[in-house]
Amino acid sequence: MNLHGWIIYNGSLKGRKFRDFAEWIQEAAQKQGSSTNIYKNNELLVLLQTNQIQLLTEDMPALPDYVVFADKDIYLAKQLELLGIPVFNRADTIELSDDKIATYQKLSQHNIPIPTTIVAPKVFISENTHLENLDNISKKLGFPLIIKEAFGSFGEQVYLIHDQIMLRQKAMELQGKPYLYQQFISSSYGKDLRLQVVGNNVVAAMKRQATDDFRANVSAGATMQAYVPSKQEESLAISAAKAIGADFAGVDLLFGENGQAIVCEINSNAHIRNMYDCTGVNAADHIIAYILNTLYAKKKGTRT
Repeated sequence: MNLHGWIIYNGSLKGRKFRDFAEWIQEAAQKQGSSTNIYKNNELLVLLQTNQIQLLTEDMPALPDYVVFADKDIYLAKQLELLGIPVFNRADTIELSDDKIATYQKLSQHNIPIPTTIVAPKVFISENTHLENLDNISKKLGFPLIIKEAFGSFGEQVYLIHDQIMLRQKAMELQGKPYLYQQFISSSYGKDLRLQVVGNNVVAAMKRQATDDFRANVSAGATMQAYVPSKQEESLAISAAKAIGADFAGVDLLFGENGQAIVCEINSNAHIRNMYDCTGVNAADHIIAYILNTLYAKKKGTRT
């Protein structure tokens, strides 16, 4: 049975990496006998009417057997699910992954090791923010500490705070936005691990190292090298992905002081070219194999 899929990415974002991911998934699907179409998210509009849920597009094709959703357009992903289409990753997973606060809450709920985290209280823009809480926050976390905006990518909304003056300045700057305060893991300064999880397996891993930055994002200039994770690191990454319901994800781990890994972030739409360049593993092949096996098993179970 030849299953047909859609691959959806955000066409409004600059750069080739988003289209690149979609094309890699498409090539992997073709190799495994599954036809696909690639769509920009704004080519498939959410249309809601009384007692009717559908998509609005110029030339509406037949609905697919599955969707690989390489975007953060939660409403579109949810619409596809409401139409009965299996979506990988699901809308609620993408939403969790995109919100760092919600991610840490879910990880803590599942007893997964994370840096100590304090969520900034919700305030509205005014002269009176929660500055009276900053002394308690700094006493709990110590300096330096990390401030992270709840929504952000490529490490651009993550700040290293060295003292009380910087803390107050950043708190005033971010008022009205959701963000968090977090323990700084000094033993992982400028380095971390990225493990690519697909289903119940870690299919590839790399170590990232920055020379002059506390963050280890490759997009910010960090170098990468292939890495063989320990069983504990693999188990932690898989557990973290499962905690947010991810079918596949890039899980970032920090090096704790005692050598135990700590979950930093989970990316439900991790770009896979860097992992391939570093390790030679094409995660797209594993992602498509997982999706097709999941769908075939479900159809077989339905027939029986």
